[in-house]
Amino acid sequence: PDVIIEAQFDDNDAEHGQDHLQDMLTDDIKKLSLDTGEKGKAAGVTGVHRAKQDDGPKVNDPRLLPDEFLQRTAKVVYILEKKHSRAATGFIKLLADRNSELFKRCAMFSPVDHRVPRVYVPLADCPPDFVTKPEAYSQMLFICRIVDWKEDSNFASGQLCKSLGQAGEIEPESEGILTEYGVDFSDFSPEVLECLPQDLPWVISPEELAKRRDLR
Repeated sequence: PDVIIEAQFDDNDAEHGQDHLQDMLTDDIKKLSLDTGEKGKAAGVTGVHRAKQDDGPKVNDPRLLPDEFLQRTAKVVYILEKKHSRAATGFIKLLADRNSELFKRCAMFSPVDHRVPRVYVPLADCPPDFVTKPEAYSQMLFICRIVDWKEDSNFASGQLCKSLGQAGEIEPESEGILTEYGVDFSDFSPEVLECLPQDLPWVISPEELAKRRDLR
């Protein structure tokens, strides 16, 4: 029978060419063919009929394949550190099922970044007239922060933090990107501003220029 062996090789295999890998595949296919042929000869005519019923060797059985051809699998069991800021930029809209109980309590937040899941946000966080005039906010950017995501739910749960403004404008888009990546863009404190030169306009003194390399 046709035998398909799926292999994965690393950079070392690529450096030494594919000849070695091809030879190993050929050897394994020959072994499978020889094993099947020997069993058929030993069993006689009855064995041939039985082989047809069994549809040949089960190559999906990992025990038939060498270890280097097996793909290791794993399962995530715990999150050690949350790298993502859990904040996302996106749009809000009403739920599709207007007769559901969830429609009376939540709205749907759709992130611009498709790697972030859609989020249920409370209607209390939305603008007061959002339910009556949802089309007025169809192009309005919002910041949402994910607070939970239950295992049995397709959507996460979050809180609507603030309205950024109209989509497509530079300031709302920039603020959304900075918030998503956790960049602090708030005003500098008075302590930080005191470190700057106070006598304006400030220029570099000739003594300082003499001992520095000018890269302007």
